[in-house]
Amino acid sequence: MGKKYVMGVDFGTESGRVLLVEADTGKEVATNVTAYKHGVLDKTLPGGTPLGTDWALQDPGDYLDVLSMSVPAVLQQAGVMPEDVIGLGIDFTASTILPLDLKGEPLCLKSKWENEPHSYVKLWKHHAAQTEADDFTRVAEERGEAFLKRYGGKVSSEWMFPKILQILREAPQVFDEADLFMEACDWLTSRLTGNLHRSSNTSGYKAFWNKKEGYPSPEFFAAVDDRLKDILKTKMRGDVLSIGEKAGELTEEMAQVLGLNPGTAIAVGIIDAHAGVPAAGAVRPGQMVMTMGTSNCHLLVTDKDQPIVGVCGSVEDGIIPGYISFETGQVAVGDSFAWYVDQAVPGYVKKEAEESGLNVHQLLERKASAYEPGQTGLIALDWWNGNRSVLVDSHLSGAIIGLTLATKPEEIYRALIESTAFGTKKIIDSFVQGGVPVDEIFAVGGLPDRNRLLMQIYADVTNREIKVADSSQTTALGAAMYGAVAAGSKAGGYDSIFEAAKYMARVREETYKPVPEHVEIYEELYSYYLELHDFFGVEKKSLMHGLKKWKR
Repeated sequence: MGKKYVMGVDFGTESGRVLLVEADTGKEVATNVTAYKHGVLDKTLPGGTPLGTDWALQDPGDYLDVLSMSVPAVLQQAGVMPEDVIGLGIDFTASTILPLDLKGEPLCLKSKWENEPHSYVKLWKHHAAQTEADDFTRVAEERGEAFLKRYGGKVSSEWMFPKILQILREAPQVFDEADLFMEACDWLTSRLTGNLHRSSNTSGYKAFWNKKEGYPSPEFFAAVDDRLKDILKTKMRGDVLSIGEKAGELTEEMAQVLGLNPGTAIAVGIIDAHAGVPAAGAVRPGQMVMTMGTSNCHLLVTDKDQPIVGVCGSVEDGIIPGYISFETGQVAVGDSFAWYVDQAVPGYVKKEAEESGLNVHQLLERKASAYEPGQTGLIALDWWNGNRSVLVDSHLSGAIIGLTLATKPEEIYRALIESTAFGTKKIIDSFVQGGVPVDEIFAVGGLPDRNRLLMQIYADVTNREIKVADSSQTTALGAAMYGAVAAGSKAGGYDSIFEAAKYMARVREETYKPVPEHVEIYEELYSYYLELHDFFGVEKKSLMHGLKKWKR
């Protein structure tokens, strides 16, 4: 048998990436990125229809462009023949949902619906369904629904059913027209195979599904809105397959589009951040993966099935088969640094960066590195896009405390970095206090590659050594690993994700170790962060909620 390859297709917020890797080693052979033509629709639809506050939509045609353009491109770039590609896996942002017609086509691609916002893909960061999320939480609390404990006690506006309920309430004609609602991840997998399946990963984390109990009862949905009573057997059809299984094989039609052979194994899809877990080799209990980019997602593999405050998902067979995987997150990390650079940094800093041959982030990182912990006199709250964990409240907003007339841009930049590290420590403490150990931390994503100061601050604040995955494309690599498992060992792949991780996962030798004197200072600063966290997030959250209401 000659050299065999697998593909990982990583659908992000702004673009899609296809990665081709060697199945036996995980070596990255070729990659290609296709930017979404329509990007994120948060102001208007392509035809000009205005969108409300907290809306975030996409055009699903952009996802199909990634497949038709980037898959053939990596084959050509690497000089690999289609018959040597044995499997393909998809990872996707979530919860990113769309309504489909009877033929499985997105409604927004029909001229009848092209000017109706609710017919489009609702991206993960579409937060306009907060009222609906609150209604799901309230009814679940009133009924004592067991599933709520698996999600930290609150339903997020990012998840599938709040977004569906928003469609039902605001555009019932779209709800009626929709034959199915699906995660974009599951829709594309279905498109490639011709099989109607849903992933245990997307269903478990974003749609209340549980391996033992399935979905909540029809009575629960009816209690939220009577029109949802039959949604499970009507618009949520499709059996749920476990992560690590084979979703099917590439159809003749889609094989022509992708330039691959019909019959190529297609893996059950996975959420983008979650795909970094096997790619880092974190497939055993006590291992936490931080996927760090525009937002942070924390994934912890465990064998302990118990409720943890602020967890946004506790799913058996959720990421690694045979184990429970917890998910928490911070919805603005790299985004908050970008906000500051794009909207608030003085012109003289941008000029200095240009003259130094650096971008603004690089200059601010260099300047901020000259400060010792605490020297800025600032503490910030990392809620610039709301709080996902542990408070699960999108109405919260950011804050910087300690500003004076002498405060410099690099001090603010450092305080923003520190705030995201404090937010991560709060999440880790929630696990440990709940009896779930965090023994190892791995970092994956774009930020670990770009910002050494950030990684050292995270090590100092958490007082833990941080290992970094040896790839800037870990989500695509993880998706490819599941593609190798879908293909199986007889085809040149693997029979389990544990086997795949032995040979394909990649971690750097260099790690970030906490500096003891920094740890001591950050412990005190963290206590200040906790005071602000509880004041603005619990005791006086009406302050931020009120401001958010006026902004709308």
